Amino acid sequence: MFYYLEGKLSLPSLTTAVVDCGGVGYKLTVSGSTRQEISSKVGLTVRLYTYLSVREDAMELYGFSSEQEETAFEQLLSVSGVGPKAAVAILSALTVERFCKAVLTGDVKAISAAQGVGGKIAARVVLELKDKLSKALGVNADELPAVSVAVDMNMEDALNALMVLGYTRAESLTALRKVASSGKTTEDLIKESLKVLAKV
Repeated sequence: MFYYLEGKLSLPSLTTAVVDCGGVGYKLTVSGSTRQEISSKVGLTVRLYTYLSVREDAMELYGFSSEQEETAFEQLLSVSGVGPKAAVAILSALTVERFCKAVLTGDVKAISAAQGVGGKIAARVVLELKDKLSKALGVNADELPAVSVAVDMNMEDALNALMVLGYTRAESLTALRKVASSGKTTEDLIKESLKVLAKV
């Protein structure tokens, strides 16, 4: 129904955010990752990609700071036994990149660390999403070594920074794979990746 909402952010809480669009305040349930992304933007214009959950007794609007996170949310809902609450919990415990890596490498423990998500549900997420998640989010197993090196956090920060600059996930990961090595800071990875991307 709604693809995204863009308006002034107000009244953020641990699990919700209100976006004022033309005088109408839309209350959205958000993940921990999205909340962290928008927490410093109160009073500013934000864009949240949305998913409308309709049940017999209620309608609830979910908001995400990126299209990738909204896509991951929909993929989680396609798993038997995973509802919106569990999906948000998983995306609160894991960034989209870490979630992808956990599914593609079969890391059930990482997924089950989400609040209210047990081992059986986590195993089902891996089983049902391993093949189709790569297509939906543009990630494949060949890209995992670059994300799995010892400087994992630096790699993830660099990946996010490149995507903010307008590069696609696939372009960013390809560049990062070419420059990745232990001991490099996030700034080093970004600078070197930008040089690679400039030559493409």
